[in-house]
Amino acid sequence: MKFPKLFSLFLALVTASLLSPVGANAVLQKGDPAPPIKVTTTSGQQVTLANYRGHVLVMDFFATWCVPCRDSIPHLVELNRKFGKQGLQILGMSVDDGGDKIVKEFVVSKRLNYPVALVDEDLQIEYGLRSVPTIFIISKKGVVAERFQGFNEDISRKMDAVIVKLLAE
Repeated sequence: MKFPKLFSLFLALVTASLLSPVGANAVLQKGDPAPPIKVTTTSGQQVTLANYRGHVLVMDFFATWCVPCRDSIPHLVELNRKFGKQGLQILGMSVDDGGDKIVKEFVVSKRLNYPVALVDEDLQIEYGLRSVPTIFIISKKGVVAERFQGFNEDISRKMDAVIVKLLAE
């Protein structure tokens, strides 16, 4: 008598997990169109993906407490300095739960030269976020050109190469 109840419970759990939004969304990959975004930066500016059409966009999903995220920031600041006038845009996407204040203080303390927005769980799901940092490079046409998880010197070099190639298109 217990077996049919356990089996029914198991089937219900499997069905629920397959139908849930988290289970339904695959990880966003190279070549996929970038899902739409609608966020507000820490300075109060509304931003959508359409704002970046015609630009190469680096979207950096990060958290203020994440050590590899902190390690990537000087590289992102330098990329913005080096390629910003050539059509590169960078958008920080904070996944922090602590609210605006923590992120604003972080932006100032790290001297970020690009906008940062707090993102909700729905957007994290849309982008198939599994860990931070996750960096997406979006082409001028709104297509995911590359996706990087983590940060190290190798990723830094690969990012530079992708950006230079996309800016030349």
